[in-house]
Amino acid sequence: MKPASVAEIKKELAHRSSEELLALCLRLTKFKKENKELLSYLLFEADDEQSYITAVQQDLDQKLETINTSSYYFIKKSMRKALRELKRYIRYSNTKETEVELLLHFCYRMSEFEPTIFTNKVLSNMYFSQLSLAEKRIATLHEDLQYDYTLELETLLKMNN
Repeated sequence: MKPASVAEIKKELAHRSSEELLALCLRLTKFKKENKELLSYLLFEADDEQSYITAVQQDLDQKLETINTSSYYFIKKSMRKALRELKRYIRYSNTKETEVELLLHFCYRMSEFEPTIFTNKVLSNMYFSQLSLAEKRIATLHEDLQYDYTLELETLLKMNN
């Protein structure tokens, strides 16, 4: 079965009553965890972006503190999982400032991680690719924000050189 395009869905939703839309939304949240998370963000957290960023940072910190550090295999696996979840949270927000702030926080946490990630090629590549992604996103922001975030980015780069 081929799904309808976004434009077709938008047209069809315009013809539905508010009760039908409510029922469709509730049914949609039952099928995937991501749908429920996105709807929760839009309903409860989209109004206060800073508290959302803080909550995501605390969640990330908690995940990174519980990583099994007995081998780099487990560290890589856990870091990838944490990054995947972080990217999902960034997608919910869809705000460049949030993306930059969360990526820089992730890189900062990676840089101070023990054992150091810079002795492992995969982890250091992950770190530098996220830094370069943050740098690209910073270039699209307002000049004042660019300056502030560029200072943070340079601090992260100096920490590892």
